[in-house]
Amino acid sequence: MSHTSGIRQAQKEQTRQALLDAGLRLLDRQSLSSLGLREVTRAVGVAPAAFYRHFPDMAALGVALVGEALGSLHTVIRDAMAGGQDSDELIDRTVAITAAYVDDHRAHIRFIARERYGGVRAVRTAIATELARFTDEVAAGLAPQPASAGWSPADLRVLAGLYVDHMVMTAAAIMEAPEDDPAVRREITRAARLRMQIISLGRSHWASGRS
Repeated sequence: MSHTSGIRQAQKEQTRQALLDAGLRLLDRQSLSSLGLREVTRAVGVAPAAFYRHFPDMAALGVALVGEALGSLHTVIRDAMAGGQDSDELIDRTVAITAAYVDDHRAHIRFIARERYGGVRAVRTAIATELARFTDEVAAGLAPQPASAGWSPADLRVLAGLYVDHMVMTAAAIMEAPEDDPAVRREITRAARLRMQIISLGRSHWASGRS
């Protein structure tokens, strides 16, 4: 790649990222279905035609934001599962990791919480696909644990789905909690730990294959 081509590519990437950043800011208080392309390009200071050099439509921008919001969460989930067997330590670490991720990605988590059941099908599908990948990763982490002996793959995936749904619910609750009220946050994390303990207790008494 020539020096000139490299500069052009860098500028293109900068403009693409600026469009994503502007879209995320504008989505703080509105849904993607109500956000206009011209509103985004105006915020960046580029012509509307420039948008199409990066995204075919607003839905594609939303899908890209899903990737930004959830892409790095795969590493977070693997870190959370690294402790192996269910334990209070593992539960505490999972809740702490979830809370830290929300603190570092508040705008992205707000976007996911709003658009998970929103009006743009491509974005709903992208979110569902990422959550399904998380479920598969958690199921793979659960499979070698002694407590999973006798569990079928299908049952393990259901269990993994409970953990993933719990993480999503906890993240949404932490995000909505007043940042200046630590007591509310403490109650959310306390309830999150209790729910995980209940799931773990049910797991310890579940006989795989029983309906």
